[in-house]
Amino acid sequence: MEVTVKELLEVGAYFGHPSRQFDPRIRPYLYGKRQGIYIIDISKTCEKIYQAAEILQKFARENETILFVGTKKQAQEVVKEVAEKLNLPYVDYRWIGGTLTNFNCIRKRIERLEEIEKLEETGQINNYTKKEAAILMKEKQDLIRKFGGIRHMTSLPGILVVVDVKREMNAISEARKLGIPVVGIVDTNGNPELVDYPIPANDDGLKSIQLIICKLAEAIKEATTEKEIMEEKVVSQEQGEKNVADSGKNQEAA
Repeated sequence: MEVTVKELLEVGAYFGHPSRQFDPRIRPYLYGKRQGIYIIDISKTCEKIYQAAEILQKFARENETILFVGTKKQAQEVVKEVAEKLNLPYVDYRWIGGTLTNFNCIRKRIERLEEIEKLEETGQINNYTKKEAAILMKEKQDLIRKFGGIRHMTSLPGILVVVDVKREMNAISEARKLGIPVVGIVDTNGNPELVDYPIPANDDGLKSIQLIICKLAEAIKEATTEKEIMEEKVVSQEQGEKNVADSGKNQEAA
């Protein structure tokens, strides 16, 4: 994975918020102010993307689940598309309280979704009245919207990736309570100290969000691919050793 200052400039990742929307804790990552708009130091953005990518690769190599969170309109499609390609969980609708801290209850809601889907698959839903079936279908759509992205997440994630630290404060708070590290895109109105691996950047622009999330996804993909190759080599080596051992036994028997 490579990211350049030029790429970040082209997508406007350096644009911050107007000076009236400012968190002083973001100051170390600022370049300056132009016409009342704070400008983010893009070289530091680049540096922080690499740091975040490195830690995400570590978690990917260790088979830890990486949870993507992006519920603002500009981030929803990007987060969903990237996570699905990586076969990772995501939250793109809104953060449901207790998603992490009350995970067992969340799993029960997902089980309820699976129950309704089973009724459809087996045709048992036809035993219900039209009104009852309609209520069940409405419940199903609501459950998919809320929990569809995490329905296959059977245990707590190892790390979170969030778009907009300020907006996803509830998700970050739950992660902090449980000691789960967080990678977060932080604009000039956010507090970088809330996350373990802040990425100072424009978190409102679609292209800015897309570039950063896709770069992180690329890093994760590289790590999983490397891991798969190494596992294949180990299996191949073990099979080769077994074949040699079997051949030796056959010769002795002869």
